[in-house]
Amino acid sequence: MSVTLKFCGAAETVTGSCYLLTYPGGQCLIDCGMFQGSKTLKELNYDPFPFNPEEIDFVLLTHAHIDHSGLVPKLIKQGFEGPVYTTAATRDLLSYMLPDSGYIHEREVERLNQRNLQRGREAVQPIYTRHDGEMALESFRAVQYEKWTELPGGMRARFWNAGHILGAASIELEVKDNDASGGMLRLLFSGDIGSEYKMFHPDPDAPEQWDYVFCETTYGDRVRERLTPDARRQELAAEVRDTMSAKGVLLIPAFAVERTQELLADLSILSKSGQIPSVPIFLDSPLAIRATRVFGAHADELEDFTDGGNLMTNPNIHFTETVDQSKAIHMYSSGVIIMAASGMCDAGRIRHHLKKYLPAATTTLLLVGYQAPATLGSLLAKGVKSVRIQGEDVKVRARIKQLDIYSGHADHDGLIDWVSARLPITKGIFLTHGEKPAIQVFRDDLIGLGIEVEKILIPQLDDEIDLSHGKWIESTKSAKRKIAQTNIGKTDWHNDLAQFSLDLRDALDAAADEKRRAVILRRVQRALAEDG
Repeated sequence: MSVTLKFCGAAETVTGSCYLLTYPGGQCLIDCGMFQGSKTLKELNYDPFPFNPEEIDFVLLTHAHIDHSGLVPKLIKQGFEGPVYTTAATRDLLSYMLPDSGYIHEREVERLNQRNLQRGREAVQPIYTRHDGEMALESFRAVQYEKWTELPGGMRARFWNAGHILGAASIELEVKDNDASGGMLRLLFSGDIGSEYKMFHPDPDAPEQWDYVFCETTYGDRVRERLTPDARRQELAAEVRDTMSAKGVLLIPAFAVERTQELLADLSILSKSGQIPSVPIFLDSPLAIRATRVFGAHADELEDFTDGGNLMTNPNIHFTETVDQSKAIHMYSSGVIIMAASGMCDAGRIRHHLKKYLPAATTTLLLVGYQAPATLGSLLAKGVKSVRIQGEDVKVRARIKQLDIYSGHADHDGLIDWVSARLPITKGIFLTHGEKPAIQVFRDDLIGLGIEVEKILIPQLDDEIDLSHGKWIESTKSAKRKIAQTNIGKTDWHNDLAQFSLDLRDALDAAADEKRRAVILRRVQRALAEDG
């Protein structure tokens, strides 16, 4: 029996990371992540898995981000009964993140079903609930970095620090292969690789000399300016000072895990040293607050996290856990910093702050992380003049700024360095977890690194390969899920409709009089009639 691998997610997109590995001793998953981005892409989360969950023996998780872990509760609901192996820190983070994810699904479906009732449509069920997220944690088994874990069916795994977020790992596998001349295959799954000068973590690590490597390419086409921690803080300080001098509000959509803790640490240092004004700093995210406490519990594993986590305690920093506390922030019209999840503005409390503060020209919206295509964050980054939030049109007059200096992902050069340190790779390197342009640029530079063209492989969603013989399994090429590969990583008709609605409203508002508005509406109606 050959060893085969199926790409069930993160193929020419940065979300939904999931690999199905089938080998003589059984089946396992490496990651089981949620799709994020456009509504078309997110609909895949409601579809059946492209495998039978009851046949999966175990799961290996690289880290806690929801695009790598978020469908584990669904997997368990649908019959998976095995263990989930990951680091202790990842398990502790997910003890909050998975129930929070389930709660978000419940709320989203509740709102959707209210609209469905009005439209005469059937009610839908959430992907999973808060309770499902809580129960999933019973399946988790903690492993240590750099120590072998023996697994069923002649496989063993070793986790290496990936330098991405607390608990993140690259996973090394040795797989028994009856068809291989040496009897074993050596595989390395990068997970997400951290950037140089990453706060809290050492540089990514893993051994060299592999049969196959599966490498993320999130920033495979981007080279960042390499900044020391102090230089990074100075850029943040400049944004704070500019906003406060304009008597404005600094609004930061932040990912609850890692990005929030780095920002809190830097803001605390800048505030205590007098490099920014002494203003209230609100962390308005229950999940981020709980994640911050996990960081404190694992302080002995972290760098630059001095005094058991006291670096992030500051009398100006206020944790707002309740809804009433969150609403009370809106008493401020200036002189305040607000951090709230989610980092891509697609869910969480950040959205009600966006509704409040985007129309003000004195507001600065500071985007500090990757914005997946078709997310609200990506639309704001492109400079749209209005957006639709929670069913309402919102004018965008705020200043939109991006700081890529807090990215948890290695850039192009960092990824090249990481791959170089893993050489030689004898059979193939798969480029995953990236948009198509990033993958193509990175592929070309791997060729320049001396890796043979035929060994650089770019899978599509649901592709499957026979790793024992290095051949694609052609029958899977036509067995794709309902989303077309051309739609991955792009906006969809839902986004186009929302933008058209905003553009139409702008045109009507700008019309000189009622007669002109009637002309505009007739033209739209005529276009609809012609199409019908």
